Formats: sequence, C-alpha cells, structure tokens
Amino acid sequence: MNTPSIIIRNQIAMAIAFVLVVTLGVALLPAVALAHGGFEHVLGTVSKISDTSVTVTTAAGKSVEVALDAKTTYARATHALQRTDLKVGDRVVIDAVKAGDKLAAHSIKIGGATAAKAAQHEHADAH
Repeated sequence: MNTPSIIIRNQIAMAIAFVLVVTLGVALLPAVALAHGGFEHVLGTVSKISDTSVTVTTAAGKSVEVALDAKTTYARATHALQRTDLKVGDRVVIDAVKAGDKLAAHSIKIGGATAAKAAQHEHADAH
C-alpha cells in the first residue's frame, strides 16, 4: 500500500466519526437543556456581545440571548477571566437560570478555539 492512500482513508474515517459525533450530540442534547443544579445550558458560538447580554448561535442555528450581570463568572479551562475576554466567535457553554421569560448567565465557560479558528484547522486538515 502506498502512504497517501492510507492517509486519505484515515482522513475519511475521521470525517465520518466527526459527523457521527456531531449528529448524535445535536440529536441527543438540545441546545438549551435543563442541567444539574437547576441551571440550563446554552451551547454554541458567541455572535453578539453587549454590556448586558451575550447572544449565542447554537448548532441548530438558533440565536439565544442570555443576560449578563455583575455576578456572572467567566473561565477558560481552570483560568478565571473577565467579561472583556469574551469575544465574538468564541465557543461557549453557559450555565443560566430562568429570569421570567429570559435567561441570566451564572457562568460562562469559553472554549479553547474560536469557531473561525476551528474551521480553518479543519480546512487545513482536509488538504
């Protein structure tokens, strides 16, 4: 066997595994789901930030606005961050509570790579 065909087969297998994981994740976990401790999770990519709220686009393409306040905490892995560290394009998991018909963020966990950087990485891997 030649090496390029093995690499192509491995890339195809990884792409299929990725699609299956994403599909199962979307099917099994709604974008806003009741989580442990009475929180709701909002998962997705930050599309808009203001002084009082953050808007997240979920994997299903839905925009979810979550209120921010002085008690909201921010982190990347084990490192505490500030609201100013949150950027459009960041992937986030927000623990939120219902406040009337709105959501209020208790904590925001920021992923390691932005959606744009992840897409660039996936594109580079495909070549």
